[in-house]
Amino acid sequence: MKSPLIETTFKLPADIPVWPPGDGFATGIIDLGGGLLVSQISTFNKIWTTYEGGPDDLGVTFFEPTGLSEGFFMLGCYCQPNNKPLHGWILVAKDNSSTTNKALKKPLDYKLVCNIKSLQNKQDEQCYIWLPIAPSNYNVVGHVVTTSQDKPSLDRIMCVRSDLTDECVKYKSMKLWRTEKKRFNVYDVRPIKRDIEAKGVYVGTFLAQNGRTKSKTLPIVCLKNTNANRFSSMPNLHQIETLVKAYSPYMYLHPMEKYLPSSVEWFFNNGALLYEKRNGVISESPIESTGSNLPQECSSIGRSSLAYWLDLPTDEVNRERVKKGDLQSSKAYVHVKPMLGGTFTDLVMWVFYPFNGGARAKVAFLNIPLRTKGEHVGDWEHVTLRVSNFSGELWKVYLSQHSKGQWVDSCELEFQNGNRPLVYSSLHGHALFPRPGCVMQGVRGFGIRNDAGKSDLVMDMVKGFEIVAAEYLGSVISEPPWLNYEMNWGPNEGPKGPKQKDFWKGDER
Repeated sequence: MKSPLIETTFKLPADIPVWPPGDGFATGIIDLGGGLLVSQISTFNKIWTTYEGGPDDLGVTFFEPTGLSEGFFMLGCYCQPNNKPLHGWILVAKDNSSTTNKALKKPLDYKLVCNIKSLQNKQDEQCYIWLPIAPSNYNVVGHVVTTSQDKPSLDRIMCVRSDLTDECVKYKSMKLWRTEKKRFNVYDVRPIKRDIEAKGVYVGTFLAQNGRTKSKTLPIVCLKNTNANRFSSMPNLHQIETLVKAYSPYMYLHPMEKYLPSSVEWFFNNGALLYEKRNGVISESPIESTGSNLPQECSSIGRSSLAYWLDLPTDEVNRERVKKGDLQSSKAYVHVKPMLGGTFTDLVMWVFYPFNGGARAKVAFLNIPLRTKGEHVGDWEHVTLRVSNFSGELWKVYLSQHSKGQWVDSCELEFQNGNRPLVYSSLHGHALFPRPGCVMQGVRGFGIRNDAGKSDLVMDMVKGFEIVAAEYLGSVISEPPWLNYEMNWGPNEGPKGPKQKDFWKGDER
């Protein structure tokens, strides 16, 4: 029997770079205001393991943080499924307040949430999960896990002053574990508001909850960044450039792919056209290299009287040529944004394709071309690199997949040339995946195929990258005119550009 992956610890293939000088980025500690300092801990002591249930029915393990610096305290324990190497973190806190209204206080008592009894000898010794009882005007951020039926010491954990906390929700797609017959569940939790202005801070703790619980109010909360300068831990421009060079992916295209990415400039310079429909009359015009003649701030325009869209060249030869793109000119357009209360940086790397090809369906053992279904002019895909502002480490990657996508933990990625992940673009549809192969969208042998594979067609996303937006830096970055074009990048209700996506300011799903 193979040892569970959780018994190994994941580390990035190469050392984290030495970052250019700056203020608060990658200093190890972030000041959340109100006298609350937090640090990110990724070293743990194992408390208890079960070997069934959870992802892949391999069980979960509960940990407590270790190696805390002087003055820092645990806010809760950490839980991770056993189907992947240990690769997690949790925040610990220090009270830096200068008043009697302390940022942290000990709990008054504990309530036993669950006593997990033996499950067919597939677990370690018995486990007890406790919920601290907070003093008035303080909130609980996490649970304590023990292997003893005795209540934990009141010194084991700290509660946080209520004005320094925010509401959190269960991350339902990240259910960590549940017992037989769903009588007890363990969830990952995250801030309820997650956008570039939101103050909620993800802590890394979990929610333990009996299956019969109907209350919508959770017994634990997340932290809140109340610092007046809450972007002080974000990277400066030189640090951003180093991050991009350290973590930019290699994007492998399918060996049969004929619709390649290009730069926006190449698309404009090779005959792409701007169409205007005004009172039923349609006119066309070439587009300037930077998109400077594209209409701006026109999303409220009604299509019946006035509308704009982009399209390929009109003559057939150039139309087919531009459809195929130009891999040599392709570049990643980078949007840098603060997430989770400014404790993480998202580097959103946008890739443009002049054309998106048709889909293929799979019915049992048959592959059926769907002709024009899924075809459209102007295709935008993206990879999001989520980097810790405590250390500068790459923690996870988001891959766009048609109208949705998926977060992939760093420990589940392939890497090349140091810490640069590999991603795979599906044939014609350009959805992104962390591994080559066929991914089906559908059930019971029927659905849309997403075929991805390694080939000589590869986009090195560090080459020629362009930082197009970083709102928190003020006027440091000049946004290209095409970024603020709000209408369609193709005819017939073609797709919108990056800035018109919900997650331009918000979180990925």
